[in-house]
Amino acid sequence: MNVLRKAFCRTYQFCFRLALPLLPYKRPKTRESLSLIPAILRRKHIHKVLIVTDKGLVKAGLINLLTDELKKNKVTYAIYDETVANPTIDNVEAARTLYLQSGSEAIIALGGGSAMDCAKACGARIAQPWMSVKRMGGILKVMRKLPILIAVPTTAGTGSETTLAAVITDATTHHKVPINSFPLIPRYAILDYKLTTGLPKPITATTGMDALTHAVEAYIGGTTTRETRSLAIEATLLIKRYLYRAYQDGNDTEARQAMLRAANSAGAAFSKSYVGYVHAVAHSLGGQYGIPHGLANSVLLPIVLRAYGKACWHRLADLARKSDIAPADASDEEAANRFIDWVQEMNDSMQIPRKLEGIRDEDIPCMAARADKEANPLYPVPILMDKNELKQFYYAVKA
Repeated sequence: MNVLRKAFCRTYQFCFRLALPLLPYKRPKTRESLSLIPAILRRKHIHKVLIVTDKGLVKAGLINLLTDELKKNKVTYAIYDETVANPTIDNVEAARTLYLQSGSEAIIALGGGSAMDCAKACGARIAQPWMSVKRMGGILKVMRKLPILIAVPTTAGTGSETTLAAVITDATTHHKVPINSFPLIPRYAILDYKLTTGLPKPITATTGMDALTHAVEAYIGGTTTRETRSLAIEATLLIKRYLYRAYQDGNDTEARQAMLRAANSAGAAFSKSYVGYVHAVAHSLGGQYGIPHGLANSVLLPIVLRAYGKACWHRLADLARKSDIAPADASDEEAANRFIDWVQEMNDSMQIPRKLEGIRDEDIPCMAARADKEANPLYPVPILMDKNELKQFYYAVKA
């Protein structure tokens, strides 16, 4: 990246960091049982809701845990279950239409990050019907209060139940539209382990490493705060202790609940301190090929951390020591490399591949340009890279 652009990016990030204490971040109120949702709705005088989910959760019967609670409490509902793995603008518009046609008064997002993102963007379109999803892309474009959004994660990874972000794909161009606005933060997050027990091993693995990616990128970036560092450490410790347990035994309730807390803490950390090039590259891969976001993050994380080199050693080493991954007396270089090795060992132990299938050489320049546009100047990464420098990561993960 040229000197002038680097100066612009760092100035932008410095100004953003100065503004952090003034920005209206607000963590969702958390509850640990689906059975508490009807009481929330009663207090808000809400009698009909739209449930945004996907067909897999409907087929698996997980949605019944929610709808049974709503029926018992005479809350009517409409279900939008067409959400795809990387939710599209068409998904958002269809959910919005159903919300309006059904006379719904609130939205419940049931699922992983895809359902959450679709529900957030749907709420944004309801709040600002004159603004298209594409025009909402960027920072602080959504300024009106959304319908009440209750986020119910069925995976422990995205942390989307606590963030101000939604990423929507333009199915025509394969470009991902990242929307970052405070009204997108859900009002409530329901962390009920019963929805995650029995989750398939590959999804448990990649969503858990997705949560780790959030914690790591938030910690090593340039806009950390005491609060976000504490949240990232908490998340990393929980992931170290409980992810492999949850992977080995899907019915380990202690591990499942701990991983939901880890994802929530990591989500709160990156919601304030942002992420980095792992996410920017992963988003472009998801938009182009539909590669699941958690899988792309998992594969990319150790590669990008090594590429940062000395620029991330100090902060990564600090995280490694505070999460008991490296000894307290280890040098920064030793502790940072131990952390990266541990990440790769975790991936390997859970059979996460080191390469991604289907990446085409001719698509790499376009994807790198999209990652550059998403990340710069917003993401406070340890070392700045432009589209030409970002190409290395696509070749590194290409099967």
